[in-house]
Amino acid sequence: MAFDNIRLEKGMYRESGKSFSQVLESLDPSEAYKGTALEGTDAFQRQLKRFGIRAKGIGSDTVEKFFSTFESAVLFPEFIARVVRQGMEENNILPSIVATVTDIDAMDYRSIYSVPTDDEKSLMEVGEGAAIPATTIRSKENLISLHKRGRMLVASYEALRFQKLDMFSVMLRQIGSHIQKLQLADAVNVIINGDGNGNGCTSFSVGASPISGTAGTLGYDQLVEFWAQFHPYEMNTMLVNTSTMVRLLQLDELQNPLTGLNFQGTGKFATPLGAELLRAEEVGDDAVLAFDRRYTLEMVRAGDVCVEYDKLIDRQLERAAITSICGFSKICADAAKMLEI
Repeated sequence: MAFDNIRLEKGMYRESGKSFSQVLESLDPSEAYKGTALEGTDAFQRQLKRFGIRAKGIGSDTVEKFFSTFESAVLFPEFIARVVRQGMEENNILPSIVATVTDIDAMDYRSIYSVPTDDEKSLMEVGEGAAIPATTIRSKENLISLHKRGRMLVASYEALRFQKLDMFSVMLRQIGSHIQKLQLADAVNVIINGDGNGNGCTSFSVGASPISGTAGTLGYDQLVEFWAQFHPYEMNTMLVNTSTMVRLLQLDELQNPLTGLNFQGTGKFATPLGAELLRAEEVGDDAVLAFDRRYTLEMVRAGDVCVEYDKLIDRQLERAAITSICGFSKICADAAKMLEI
C-alpha cells in the first residue's frame, strides 16, 4: 500500500506552512483508505503500523523500537509532540473560555477591537435616504505578547531505550499538562489586566455600590447583583480558585438537588445563574472572575507544539526542548468583570 513506500526524512519537519503530519497526509491521504481495515487512521498512525511500533497499551514497545531504522527514527519527534498535546488537552479548560483561536506564522500579532457607544449598540430605525449608523473597528495600538512556554526533556538514549513507550508517554503527558497550566495563567492574566491596550476588566467589591453586603462575605444576593452588571452581555462563565469555589458550593442556593445531580452525573457544575463554574487556581483568593466567553478572549498561536527533532532523530536526547508559542488578546473589554469578596 502507499504508506509502505513513503521515504521518511528529517526535512519533512521543515516544510514551510506544514506540520510533519500534514506533509505525511499529503503523501498518503486518509481518504484513500475508506472501506478498508485502515479506515479511521491518519498517515502518522499508518507509519507506526508500517514499522510495527505499538505506542500504547500493555504490549507497547520500548523507545528503542523507533530507532531500529533511520526512517522509523524520523517518527519519534512527532510521537513526542502528539503525546505532549494529549497532556495539554487533558483537563484543559481553555476551550471553555476562549471565543476564537487564531493561528499565525509570525512572532508579532496586532488584533482588532471595537468599543461601541450605547447609541451604536442599539439598532435604530433608519429613515429613507438617511445615513446608516456605523460601528468602527480599529487595530489595537500595541502588539499582542506571545509567550514561549515549554519544558526541556533531559535524558540520554541509553536511559530511555528499554523504557516502554506507554510509561514514557506518562512523562510526556505531564510536560503537556505543565505547558497548559502556564497558558491558562496567561489567559487569566489577560482577562483581568488586559493585553497591554488599556482593556483590563472592571472590578466590583462586596459592600461597595452597586454590590450590597459586607466586605469579606458572599451571599446569593451579591452574585445576583454581580450578574446584573453584565447587560448587554451574558455572564456564562465563572473562574474561581479552590477556596472560593468551596465558599460558593456552601451557599444554600447552590445546593439545589437538581444542580447537585448534574455535578455528580457529569462532573461539571452550573450555577443557578446559568454560568459554568470552572476551577482555576490562577484566579486570586476571594475573587470571582466572570465573563461572556463568546466575546472576551482570542487565543493566538504561532505554530503547534515544537520538538527539537535533530537531536531526537540522531539519538542525542540529552537536551531536547518541547515548546509551544501562544498569547491572548482581549476582544471586548466590558464582557469580563471581577468580583472581589
